[in-house]
Amino acid sequence: MTELNVYEAIGEEGFARLVAAFYRQVPHDEILSQMYDREDLAGAEGRLRDFLIGRFGGPQRYIERRGHPRLRARHAPFRIDRDARDRWMALMEYAFVEVSLPVEAEAFLREFLAQMATFMINRE
Repeated sequence: MTELNVYEAIGEEGFARLVAAFYRQVPHDEILSQMYDREDLAGAEGRLRDFLIGRFGGPQRYIERRGHPRLRARHAPFRIDRDARDRWMALMEYAFVEVSLPVEAEAFLREFLAQMATFMINRE
């Protein structure tokens, strides 16, 4: 499986279902809910969805609307420590269970998201 195969395997619909399942959990989470503007959860959901779609071979809407992702710079205002990283991944794990993507695509996405979540840690 390659990055482009992930988009081919799950399409926009698969990414949309995964990200929606993740964001349904955020308002109820004691750690992550503090990092998100409740008034802009739909916006955050759209940005993550569009980022992942573009990253894995789909339309480049994220880049067209926001430019280079600059993930660490965009997340610098938020306290992202190991607990926040682990919670983000736990909610994403629950989302994977809910949406049931093809096994190879899911494994590829899990690895990518785990690496990115670790990369985002900015506090001890």
